[in-house]
Amino acid sequence: MPSGLIALLDDVAGIAKLAATSLDDVAAAAGRAGTKAAGVVIDDAAVTPKYVMGLTPDRELPIIWKIAKGSLRNKLLFLLPAALLLSAFAPWLLPPLLMLGGAFLCFEAVEKLLEAIQGGHDVAEEAVETHNSVELENQKVSSAIRTDFILSGEIMAIALGTVAAEPVWEQALILVVVAILITAGVYGVVGLIVKMDDIGLHLAKKQGAGTQALGRALVKAMPVLMAILSVVGTAAMLWVGGGLIVHGLHEFHLDLIPGAIHHVAEGAAQAIPAIGGLLDWLVNAIGGAIVGLVIGGIVVGALHLFKKH
Repeated sequence: MPSGLIALLDDVAGIAKLAATSLDDVAAAAGRAGTKAAGVVIDDAAVTPKYVMGLTPDRELPIIWKIAKGSLRNKLLFLLPAALLLSAFAPWLLPPLLMLGGAFLCFEAVEKLLEAIQGGHDVAEEAVETHNSVELENQKVSSAIRTDFILSGEIMAIALGTVAAEPVWEQALILVVVAILITAGVYGVVGLIVKMDDIGLHLAKKQGAGTQALGRALVKAMPVLMAILSVVGTAAMLWVGGGLIVHGLHEFHLDLIPGAIHHVAEGAAQAIPAIGGLLDWLVNAIGGAIVGLVIGGIVVGALHLFKKH
């Protein structure tokens, strides 16, 4: 009996170690998947604040909470089951779907660039003029959740592509972790961004020259931060979208473009070994962005030509 008990305890300890290792693997894989999806996450954080423009300050955080709940629902109830079914029954579809998603991101980025160059109308101001507060709030929430569905789909597809070789149960856990952490991270940051000017105004009214100066700086920094987020979000879409297309071309053994980017990145890394890793990433990111710009331009041109006919 003692020897049997010792053997049982040993087995339990072994299972516990295995479980701990598996959880570590899940955490590490979730981290890798989240990093891969960083470009889409940045764009998500850059896009979402516009949905609270035109609303009173007291409604900003409740609106963001509604959008965050809709985002999590998108990921867990719709996109997660679809991703697992895809992984189980049609994994061969993942590369072309990722390439299509990448093309969509490139299209969105080029559309943003064209809008910035040509100058767009103020959607928030127009909405305020044509809707009452309840209608405006519902419209903005619905619009944000629809946009989030597309961006969340990209995030989940990228995450799935990163962990496609793992067992199904690990894929499910990783995707749940990614969905929860990214949603919390994105909408937490968005909440801070949209309340930054209110925080600044509050500090500006406090006693103390330093506190007041900080408050005024936060208020003045708000439009600059929004502009930077817009630029970074667009660049991230080009980099991630183009990178997905380049990776897809490599998966289909069409290595002319992927091989050229890899060759230049490798050469740059070898030229300055001290910052080789950074240069390798930078060249790959720039190469992906250039591919994204070309693909996005082709898609935009084709769509505009189709609309004329």
